[in-house]
Amino acid sequence: MKKTLIISISIIVLIIISFTVYRNLPIEITRKSDIKSGNEIIENIENYRQKSYKLPEVNDWQTLEQLGLQKDDPEKPVYNKDENGNYEVVYDDGLGGPYLLWNSTEKKWTIDQPKIR
Repeated sequence: MKKTLIISISIIVLIIISFTVYRNLPIEITRKSDIKSGNEIIENIENYRQKSYKLPEVNDWQTLEQLGLQKDDPEKPVYNKDENGNYEVVYDDGLGGPYLLWNSTEKKWTIDQPKIR
C-alpha cells in the first residue's frame, strides 16, 4: 500500500514537472510548425505589399487564400490590419488568449493579445 502511494505521488510530481518544463520552453520550440507556416504567410503578404503597394484587405478572401490564409479554419491564422499599414497574423485557438501572434511593427513572434482589431 505504501509503495503504491509513493509510485502514485511520484507519477503526479513527474507530470507536474513535465508540464512546467513544457510551458517554459521558448515558443520557437513549442509552436514550431505554426511559426513556420505563419512565416510563409508573412512572406506572401510582404510580397503582395511590394507588388501592389498596399496590404490586402481583411475581407478579400480571394486574395487572402492565395496568400495562405483560409476563412474559418482554426489551423490557419487570422489576418488583421490597421489604417497605418501595420498588420498582425494571429493564431486564434478559441480559448480567449493570449495568442501566438506576429506584429509587423515588432517583427517577431510573441504570445500576447492582438493589438490590431
